[in-house]
Amino acid sequence: SCSTILKTLHFITKPLSDEEGNFSLAYIITIHKELEMFVRLLRAIYMPQNIYCIHIDEKSPRDYKDAVQNIVNCFENIFISSKREHVVYAGFSRLQADINCMRDLVNSKVQWNYVINLCGQDYPLKTNKEIIQYIKTKWNGKNITPGIVQPLHMKHRTEVSYREYVHSGVPYVYPAKTRKAQPPHNLTIYFGSAYYILTKAFVEFTLSDARAKALLEWSRDTYSPDEHYWVTLNRLPG
Repeated sequence: SCSTILKTLHFITKPLSDEEGNFSLAYIITIHKELEMFVRLLRAIYMPQNIYCIHIDEKSPRDYKDAVQNIVNCFENIFISSKREHVVYAGFSRLQADINCMRDLVNSKVQWNYVINLCGQDYPLKTNKEIIQYIKTKWNGKNITPGIVQPLHMKHRTEVSYREYVHSGVPYVYPAKTRKAQPPHNLTIYFGSAYYILTKAFVEFTLSDARAKALLEWSRDTYSPDEHYWVTLNRLPG
């Protein structure tokens, strides 16, 4: 029952400080296995003033999906992504999963300040307050999505087309012989981490800007596009 979950797992039920209560974070958590680890993660990052979008891999077992749904139903500020992907490691579906959650988050009533993406095997090293204070330092109003101009040894990721396949029940990404066109709008491709802390304004920009939409379409057949998409857009002037 929900009362048992809240009591036995010691979920925090009210903001621990005024600073935290006035600075809401959004979280995107993509999961596919290990329910207990997900619950430990959720308990560690949960705050009632934050909002959480959970993306469950569409190919996860039914009992796993049901268990996650039962937990989510106990909280008003946690929800399952309205659109779920069959996620393939290093495939476009991984990037699409985050974008699906972003669309849901920008339409939520919670006025969050930043969004942080995690996977089910992550765990925080800092408290909610420490994370907020870190963001408010030199990152205030800026995105944390570090990267460099795409290195030569990474060029293959965007020079030829990649496709998602399933063999013997195992999904994977494999290159085709087709060479890709140059990036749209003469964009310079940067390479960095798939993980980020992004402002709400930047998220709204990526969902609406013509250059962002064009880059997203161009990235559909690239290898691990989540490692170049956010950092490339963040390097755009302005």
